[in-house]
Amino acid sequence: MSTPHPGIDPRFVFDFQAYDEPDDSSQRWSTWLSVEPLSRGPEPRPEWVVTSQAAIDTELGILKTGKEADVFLLERAVPDSTRVGESVVMAAKRYRDTDHRTFHRSSAYTEGRRGRNTRDARAMAKGTTHGRAVAAGQWAWAEWEALQRLWNLGLPVPYPVQVDGTEILMEYIEVDGGAAPRLAQTRPEPALLASYFSQLREALILLAQQGVVHGDLSPYNILAADERLVIIDLPQVVDLVGNPRGMDFLLRDCTNVCTWFRARGLEVDEHDLFNELVASAF
Repeated sequence: MSTPHPGIDPRFVFDFQAYDEPDDSSQRWSTWLSVEPLSRGPEPRPEWVVTSQAAIDTELGILKTGKEADVFLLERAVPDSTRVGESVVMAAKRYRDTDHRTFHRSSAYTEGRRGRNTRDARAMAKGTTHGRAVAAGQWAWAEWEALQRLWNLGLPVPYPVQVDGTEILMEYIEVDGGAAPRLAQTRPEPALLASYFSQLREALILLAQQGVVHGDLSPYNILAADERLVIIDLPQVVDLVGNPRGMDFLLRDCTNVCTWFRARGLEVDEHDLFNELVASAF
C-alpha cells in the first residue's frame, strides 16, 4: 500500500487495482449483474458460481452444435484470482433464430403454451425479424424455467447459472478435465449399466410425479459423468396432461432409452417403464 498523504485519515485509504478492458473479440465483462434477479440461478447457489462485478467472461471455443442452439465453453473469472468462487468454466447455450435452426416438431411441443403478449404472438406468426428473435428467446426461457424447476426438485440436471435473452449459462459437466461423454458414447460394464438405468428410472418417476415429460429423451442428451447420469437439452419439456401428445412423448422417451439399454444387454421393457411412469403420475 502506498504511503497516505500527510493529513489524510488512514481509515479512508484503500488499495485500488485497475483492470484492463476486456478484449472485444473474445471477452466481455461478466453479465451476472446486468440481468434481473429472476434470471439468475436458484438459491442456495453452488460455491463455484462467480458473482463478482470484477469478473470477465472469456470465450474458450465451441463445445457442441445442435438443431436449435450451439453450446460454447465460457470462463468467468476475476483476473489474477485463485480463490473459490472467482473462477469457473461454464457451458453457454445460445439459441439461434428460426432462420438458422433445424428443430422440427416445435409446434407439437408448444401446444398449450402461451406467449408473453399478443404482439409477440402476431410477430411469430408472421415470421418477422422480431418474431424470429422472440421465438428463439422463448425456447431459451422454456429451458431456463425447466432447468430451475428440475434442479429445485433434485433431478440430475446442470445447475442453471443465468439466462440473458437467447443465452443460458449453466454448469459444465466434465470428467477428467474434459466434457462428459453422452451416454450413447459409453460402453458401461453390466453393474454400471444397471446403475445407470436405475438412476434414469428414478429421474423419470420424479418427472412423471410432477406431470412433466422430457419430450426428446435419448442416450444423446444424457451425459455420463463417471458413475452418475445428467439429463440435458430441456427446451421442449411438456405437460403430461396439458399437452395433447403428452402420453405419446412419454412412450417415445421410454422406447428411446430402453432400446439403448436392451441393446447393451440389460433386460428392460419400454411398456413396463411407461406403465410405471403413468401410474406414478396419477
